[in-house]
Amino acid sequence: NIMLVSVTERTREIGVRKALGATRGAIMTQFVVEASTLCLLGGLLGVGLGYGAAEMTTRLAGLDTVVSPQIVAISLAISAFIGLFFGIWPARRAAILDPIDALRYE
Repeated sequence: NIMLVSVTERTREIGVRKALGATRGAIMTQFVVEASTLCLLGGLLGVGLGYGAAEMTTRLAGLDTVVSPQIVAISLAISAFIGLFFGIWPARRAAILDPIDALRYE
């Protein structure tokens, strides 16, 4: 999971933020929002590529394709939910780091 790697790579940053007074909730929120944003951007890219493929199919094969706004909205919502769901564990891991240990981490 990319967010787990992100937490590991940013251990010192998390330690500094906690030492400066960041709460567990603030750190969790940061990582959950990052995970959801990444997944939502991935969903947008997927929708864009899917729309492009549908247009190419229409033009090259002469088949009618329909891109439903409801399906696009559901796809983006699922992408954001996946980011939220799978971002919680790395976010919790980041939030419970001890600032002293995190600052020693290399």
